[in-house]
Amino acid sequence: MSTPSTHTCPACGAGAVSVFHRQRGIPTNSCLLLDVEEAVAYPRGDMELGFCSACGFLTNVAFDPGLAEYSSRYEETQGYSRKFVEFATGLARHWVEKYDLAGGTAIEIGCGKGEFLEYLVEAGMARVVGIDPGLHPERLRPELADRIEARTEFYDERFGPLEADAVVCRHTLEHIPDVARFVRVIRDGIGDRLDTVVLFELPDVQRILDECAFWDVYYEHCSYFSAGSLARLFRACGFEVLHVERAYDDQYLLLEARPSTTPGAGEPLPLEDDLDLLAKGTQLFEERFDRTLAAWRERLGALEAAGGTAVIWGSGSKGVSFLTNLAMDDAVACAVDINPHRQGKAMIGTGHRIVGPDDLVEIRPDLVVAMNPIYLDEIRGDLARRGLSPELVAV
Repeated sequence: MSTPSTHTCPACGAGAVSVFHRQRGIPTNSCLLLDVEEAVAYPRGDMELGFCSACGFLTNVAFDPGLAEYSSRYEETQGYSRKFVEFATGLARHWVEKYDLAGGTAIEIGCGKGEFLEYLVEAGMARVVGIDPGLHPERLRPELADRIEARTEFYDERFGPLEADAVVCRHTLEHIPDVARFVRVIRDGIGDRLDTVVLFELPDVQRILDECAFWDVYYEHCSYFSAGSLARLFRACGFEVLHVERAYDDQYLLLEARPSTTPGAGEPLPLEDDLDLLAKGTQLFEERFDRTLAAWRERLGALEAAGGTAVIWGSGSKGVSFLTNLAMDDAVACAVDINPHRQGKAMIGTGHRIVGPDDLVEIRPDLVVAMNPIYLDEIRGDLARRGLSPELVAV
């Protein structure tokens, strides 16, 4: 009997990462704005998803950073959704009020298109700095320009001291392979400014495992955290964890911390006791993966055979993963997206065209598959305003 190979954990350093799920030849990017030919021919890579039994961290041990592209043609924003904007503006207000940040400064690492920078300013912060190679400064609101500094670059130790009242990092850590090094660079950048609050937001892997949400597993996300593995990482890297919670219909994790000079500062929170749940979740995910995928293939195949038309709503990473795993290109007509910058482009891997909601008036789909259930009411309203009433379901 062979012994399963193990790998060193990028979060805790233990040699306890065992691979439980493999996918070959998947697109290495999901959010680039590409035409059909380049989208279909875009480079592919392998996923070997491993679980660290010591700290609970999940990582793609086959990840190649050289295949990842984050540039001006990277278009990931959810800022065109009313639901998402409501959540993000509320979060900005909450953090500013909770940590008395009004009149202060913030640095956001991985700020995307910069909407959250604007929300922080609206919530009362005097000055914010956004760091992201995909940032388009011209898309920031001109009336806020004197309070926002845009840095179109990657964050690393060359940035220098993080001199701010708050360091914010939303939906970025899951793209970083060497997570402990990244968090330590942040800690070193803060230095002895122990009053700086550190605010992180990222996906919760426990939900992905429990729901066998295969569409939430893709190459760009090389790192997957639970509440426990995230808190354990920050404590090991010199932070006191103040608070961890789930948000956005339990899809996201929110972590609040401060730098500490005491190793392993603070007591573990109840939400962090999750190693057994994670171990069970990885087993269930692998057991259910093929069945979940087969069920979607059967449903969409039956509709196609009956002459019906299906579309997916959401052309980002979830949509790319859903379509490439499905491997039934003719069963889905196109992908719909409310982000005008994505319309007219193509889905990476499959080449499906990306259309706007108005195009559905001509397409008249029989089935719309929403790539995120939290947007069902919003999508239903968009369909109704166009006189459409297809069957609407969510992954």
